[in-house]
Amino acid sequence: ARIFNPKSGKTMMLAVDHGYFQGPTTGLKKPRETIMPLLPYADCLFVTRGILRNCISPSANTPVFLRVSGGPSVLGELSNEDITTSMKEALRLNAVGVGLSIFVGEKNEDRTISNLGRLVNEAEEYGMPVLAITAVGKEMARDARYLGLASRIAAEIGAHMVKTYYCEEDFEKVVEGCPVPIVIAGGKKIPERDALQMAFNAISKGAAGVDMGRNIFQSENPVAMIQAIKAVVHENYTVDEAFELFNKLKEKKVVSERV
Repeated sequence: ARIFNPKSGKTMMLAVDHGYFQGPTTGLKKPRETIMPLLPYADCLFVTRGILRNCISPSANTPVFLRVSGGPSVLGELSNEDITTSMKEALRLNAVGVGLSIFVGEKNEDRTISNLGRLVNEAEEYGMPVLAITAVGKEMARDARYLGLASRIAAEIGAHMVKTYYCEEDFEKVVEGCPVPIVIAGGKKIPERDALQMAFNAISKGAAGVDMGRNIFQSENPVAMIQAIKAVVHENYTVDEAFELFNKLKEKKVVSERV
């Protein structure tokens, strides 16, 4: 509950877990330097335990969802994931939730969906929310039919929230078919205005928020971008208003308070 803004009912999650299979991702090569200035503007941080332990100040009070799955690198079969972090570890690190990927339609879909079931079983004992991320393989079309299938399966297995991709056509049907809140992934870096448009479209079609990474930390001004996305999510800014805010903040060369 802590990650949803009580006024808007939405959430602005910051995803910085990319290194768990990509290694030193562009924009996240020095995680502490990238993440700390963004933390004050995020409702929640989605992160691995290694980065949380080593790069996030213990005094930071942004709620954390912990990435608990992994296994393959970007060089291998991505669907070959297992649960890599225990529930005790998540509790020890004071996480407010845990998340893992499911790979519907991929080589190891059955194992990743079973992983989700096992994680939910364990999480329920502690009242820990579970976020299921519907990872999309290279061969998969990111259309409403596929995203709707993956999101519904995640909810049926017991996920409390689902992270999936936005699709231009029939996204509202993906939301309607999923009985738990959906947050959208930002995906690959796109121009700032396009990312704001995607967030606006998703929220207007029923998404409960965004869980963005590269479109924030790879932006020319990440601190300005996270504030612009947040204005769309929580304050009903139009795309034009949010892009204007981004440019205004960018010109000010925003320096965030240290956390």
